[in-house]
Amino acid sequence: MSKRIGVEVSIAAAEAVGLCDVDVIAAYPITPQTHIVEHLSEMVAEGHLDAEFIPVESEHSAMSCCIGSSAAGARTFTSTSSQGYALMSEICFIASSMRLPIVMAVANRALSAPISIWNDHADLMYSRDSGWIQTIGENGQEVVDLLIHAFKVAEDHRVMLPVTVNLDGFTLSHVIEPIMLPDKAEVAAYLPRYKAPLRLDPKNPVSFGPVGMPDVYTEARKAQDEALKAAKPVIIEAWKEFGDKFGRYYKPVETYKAEDAETIIITMGSISETAATAIDHLREQGKKVGLVRIRLWRPFPGTELVEAIKGAKNIAVLDRVCSFNGGEISGPVCLEVKSLLFDRGMNPKVMNFIAGLGGRDVTVQNFEEMVEKASNGAAPTPYEIINVRE
Repeated sequence: MSKRIGVEVSIAAAEAVGLCDVDVIAAYPITPQTHIVEHLSEMVAEGHLDAEFIPVESEHSAMSCCIGSSAAGARTFTSTSSQGYALMSEICFIASSMRLPIVMAVANRALSAPISIWNDHADLMYSRDSGWIQTIGENGQEVVDLLIHAFKVAEDHRVMLPVTVNLDGFTLSHVIEPIMLPDKAEVAAYLPRYKAPLRLDPKNPVSFGPVGMPDVYTEARKAQDEALKAAKPVIIEAWKEFGDKFGRYYKPVETYKAEDAETIIITMGSISETAATAIDHLREQGKKVGLVRIRLWRPFPGTELVEAIKGAKNIAVLDRVCSFNGGEISGPVCLEVKSLLFDRGMNPKVMNFIAGLGGRDVTVQNFEEMVEKASNGAAPTPYEIINVRE
């Protein structure tokens, strides 16, 4: 039976992975994800989790090890952040192309330089085209639930793709929250043991991921793209099953007071809860403002996002990273939203705001400022970086 505990979110994430009865954990410590794999190593060392914990010499080696274990049919987990994710990225592309159902938690952190150990979404956006399914947790409960859901989706024979669960570094990973933690029997009823449809076997040697000559490479990429698109209904189905089992339901795009909103803020991650507080304040002033939160980043939930924002006159898109494209839009989330609206002939006023870089606070007042600028009728600027010190 589920139990309610007060616990650091990173520790809860590790406990969730343990409840999934993983076989192999290969990881290298990097702030701010270290507490996740440290706790998993303790669980293995103390006999609470029957798994192989492999301490490697780098994140590049961690993902290489995960590929080997997953290809051999083992339920596999790792975790990383920021520069470690960047070092790992060469192998991440191989994991998705080889259709290996690895699950990874990423405690999102800014990329250097200058060196920053604090949160933004630079690493999340850096990896957006790696071919992994990607979800974003808003609080500790969601991180726990999304990790359990990740194994369910990744290992579904209709999917067979790796999944990243993103959680904001420090502002979420290191806070203590009340969390409902399922017991192992409940998770086992939702998540069956993994049976790989194809696996490496010394008795029957095969090659995985050999050289792709020009006459097959395009077809391989096309097949991978189709697999990612086909994963979306399975992701939604698994969320529905999770909700029926545990009473907590998730959607690719979630809304807050957006039904009649004239101005909508679009956010991702833990900062959404601050945005919701700003929405409450503005609603008390009679302003029709709402919030749309992106839960599923890849595959991109275009249909659901259009449905959520279709009645709005003004859209304020918050990005937590600068995309140095030299153009008139600096945020990758805004680029996705603009493209989506253009393709469907929709023409609300869209403003792009860049905020929260390198762990800088984004306050309720900052969100109110965004709403004011997005809804004041003035011509939108290409993008604006919020809370820069003058």
